[in-house]
Amino acid sequence: MNANPRFALITLSALLAAALTAGLGVWQLSRAAEKQAVASSMLARGLMPPLSTQGLVELAQPQSEFYRRTELRGHWLAEHTVFLDNRQMNAKPGLFIITPLALADSSLVLLVQRGWVARNFLDRNSLPQVDTPGGMVSITGLLVPPPSKLYELGPPESGRLRQNLDIAVLRSETGLALMPLSVQQTDTLGDGLQRDWQRPAAGVDKHYGYAFQWFGLSALIALLYVWFQLVKRPPTSD
Repeated sequence: MNANPRFALITLSALLAAALTAGLGVWQLSRAAEKQAVASSMLARGLMPPLSTQGLVELAQPQSEFYRRTELRGHWLAEHTVFLDNRQMNAKPGLFIITPLALADSSLVLLVQRGWVARNFLDRNSLPQVDTPGGMVSITGLLVPPPSKLYELGPPESGRLRQNLDIAVLRSETGLALMPLSVQQTDTLGDGLQRDWQRPAAGVDKHYGYAFQWFGLSALIALLYVWFQLVKRPPTSD
């Protein structure tokens, strides 16, 4: 009795829709598993021994060591300090202080995210005084990607105060052999800079939520099909 074309079309559509939404739910679960693996890897790297200056210089792929602790030696290139505007720490807007560190016994230079400081909202061009020791210094921190980019209109800014920092642009401006990564400094120096760096969230819960929605929609499609096409389906006359 189920051989009429309309019933067959509805059945096929329901099967495809249920399969598609269930497949999307499975895909969201796989994305959650991938991000959980990344988060676990970051946690494991954080427990490894600190990476030394020489160890960092010798890394073939430094990006593979992101969020590993470091203990570095070098000297500050204070004249190339950059202030990143509209950056938040503890829900307050201010400036990130970025200073290149010329690594000891190497020609390489590493950007160090030294900390956060409140800005002068009455005079945007007024920059805070940051104590930068001369000579050889030792710092500890986390090896991280360059500072995240905020949305901006127009071409990349230059100068000491800017919205974003592009390593390739800064390398061209300064002629420094900048590495394609940075360090978030974690020392407690009493220099007035805050260093409550926020670790990136894994975002696993978001994917679990999406998966629940897709599986729920798949189940709803199946239930509606059974109710309206099998339980409540009007009789057909031959």
